[in-house]
Amino acid sequence: MSRKGAHQHQQASQQIPSLVELDEVDLEENEAQVNVNLLPGLTGAVTRLMVGFREDDVETQFGQVHCTMKGVPKGSRPVIMTFHDIGLNYKSCFNPLFSHEDMQEIMRHFAVCHVDAPGQHEGASTLSTEYTYPSMDQLSETLPQVLKHFRFKSIIGLGSGAGAYVLAKFALNHPDKVEGLVLININARAESVIDSLTHKMTGWIQALPDHVLNHMFGKEEIQNNPDLIATYRNHITNDVNQSNLAQFFKSYQSRRGLEIERPVPRGNINARTLKCPALLVVGDSSPAVEAVVESNAKLNPTQTTLLKMADCGGLPQVSQPGKLTEAFKYFIQGMGYMSSASMTRLVRSRTASGSSIASCDSSRSRSHTNDNQPAREHTDVSMENVSNSTVDQTVVMSSRKTEDAC
Repeated sequence: MSRKGAHQHQQASQQIPSLVELDEVDLEENEAQVNVNLLPGLTGAVTRLMVGFREDDVETQFGQVHCTMKGVPKGSRPVIMTFHDIGLNYKSCFNPLFSHEDMQEIMRHFAVCHVDAPGQHEGASTLSTEYTYPSMDQLSETLPQVLKHFRFKSIIGLGSGAGAYVLAKFALNHPDKVEGLVLININARAESVIDSLTHKMTGWIQALPDHVLNHMFGKEEIQNNPDLIATYRNHITNDVNQSNLAQFFKSYQSRRGLEIERPVPRGNINARTLKCPALLVVGDSSPAVEAVVESNAKLNPTQTTLLKMADCGGLPQVSQPGKLTEAFKYFIQGMGYMSSASMTRLVRSRTASGSSIASCDSSRSRSHTNDNQPAREHTDVSMENVSNSTVDQTVVMSSRKTEDAC
């Protein structure tokens, strides 16, 4: 095993237990704080409800969507909404990230709504044979009903794989409802004819879990991280309803392209593209690298950030949750929120280091805003090659409109 593979193996192995841990609500995140020790007569369910935890099955025109709400929405501030990839649910996709200690500061500022696609949540029953599984476009149209159900005004979307596609589609059709997007392993294009034929041919000899694993992980990671792969194979096989998963998988493989186009100054300024800031994330050994880079090339460069994480595989939120949290916090601060939050390690390193790790166009720097007022201009930072040793010293950034003086 190579040194790089061994490091990934060790790092991934440390994350495996968090797949099954139940992430508890941090009581300090809620404005209406409750001292659980003073509530001995209440059941656990009532206590969890009082501190901002609820699970709802939201009825939509395309079926029932299971949602898990954590925290209490803060006034007009957006809610963080997650959407998972195929073969996963919100826990197995995002629990390692939201359980990370550095994420707790973000959760004190924002409520979180985890959305599970129809039939994909933990303990889901087999969908009726009369039920037609929604297309990816239709899945995106379940989200307006989720917002209406919880009375959300707007969201910051966090999606992985198929979930990234769903949230991006939602943002394209409802730009007034989305303030920002963090898209892990986004693929904006439709499945090619060659890919479709390949899936049909391999479908004769490969089981569904193998298809899903090949979607998530590259060959190098499958070879070098047997414990991680075994954990997800077991989860996909035993914890996810196979009939429901097959329908979700087929829906994703049948997706249409997002049909986005990069705006060109003095050209196609009205091109169809995301109107909100977007952070695109991919591991450097992920099978989604090419698709993410291509998606980035089609988005507005003044609104889009590409984060390519070095020594990282198909699930950055699992293998490197701390570094992804740092990038997420920096992204949110660039939107004008959390200005009173503690300085991130990334920014501290820029302040303390004598060497420059960023080039800044100070003439277009974003004006500062308070914590409750979103900025009208947004940070655009291209970050590549986040090393395995430390995020503080090896982030290479080219920056436009950054809020930090250079």
